[in-house]
Amino acid sequence: MKWKAFVRRRLSVTVALLASALLVVGGVAPANAEPTDPDGASNQSLKEKLDTAARAYVDAQAKLDASRTKQADLQQRLTAAEQRLGALETEVGPIAAAAYRGNRLNISMVLLDGESHADLLHDAATIAYLTERDDREIRELSRAKKEYAGQKAALDAEIRIQEQQVTEMAKRKQDAERALGNPRAGVALGAGLSASANPAPRNPDGSWPRESCSVDDPTTSGCLTPRTAHALQQAKAAGFTRYTACHRSGGGGEHPKGRACDFSANASTFQNARASGGDKAYGDQLAGWFVANSGRLGVLYVIWYKQIWFPGMGWRAYSGDGTPAGDHYNHVHLSVH
Repeated sequence: MKWKAFVRRRLSVTVALLASALLVVGGVAPANAEPTDPDGASNQSLKEKLDTAARAYVDAQAKLDASRTKQADLQQRLTAAEQRLGALETEVGPIAAAAYRGNRLNISMVLLDGESHADLLHDAATIAYLTERDDREIRELSRAKKEYAGQKAALDAEIRIQEQQVTEMAKRKQDAERALGNPRAGVALGAGLSASANPAPRNPDGSWPRESCSVDDPTTSGCLTPRTAHALQQAKAAGFTRYTACHRSGGGGEHPKGRACDFSANASTFQNARASGGDKAYGDQLAGWFVANSGRLGVLYVIWYKQIWFPGMGWRAYSGDGTPAGDHYNHVHLSVH
């Protein structure tokens, strides 16, 4: 019995070795390059730093954009207030202007000067009309001045907000550069492409709503945030339909939070090789499309072919772990706010 068990074990080992040999001889490389955690434990701190810096940068950019939009509206209102103020100052005339300065001319002394009773009544009515008209226009002039002052103060406040956000964006850009080791510039992808994705919903102030992993991930058995699911759907609608995997349990970064997807350059799976030819062209187009639509999709950063795109910084060199998956040679990584 012991001899038979020994023989069965030897046969199973032999069969396994033969199967492996056939795979090698046949030139079939196992598709073991799925980016389960491509950057390794040593780069988890880098992911967290990039996530923090990118999230703060994108928030500041959204607030800056919203403030600039509000500034344009305030500028229009301020211009209208200026025009109204100028018209009123001309319309009111010397009497109203003098009254606004506190030394109003006594109209009665001008008009009531030795007239008949009928003329006196007419002049009295005229005085009442002019006084009411002047008072009304003076009040309107006062309101216009207050409106102008209010619009100017609001505009100045928006400019201060913008200055704060620009400073915040510069700081976060420096944080990302330090985390990446001040990398050299990369090869730009997406230049000249126009945004075509449907925008994801924003808050009234232009910022991105906080979202949880609450939507079923169609690529795995996990979950996604609504904004990540929207980005995935928009990419598919744009024709990028090759193999994709999003949610991943365990590890660092945004995958376990449902805020990231890996888009294979190969049509059917993650290949354990550097993409080339049509696969490389597909990855280039997809990475460039995400950059062109970053403002509409809430993109934090994109990694592809040993390069990373960070908002405000453009494409920079990226260091992975030396493998096709870790260097992102075989897939485009997308992280969403």
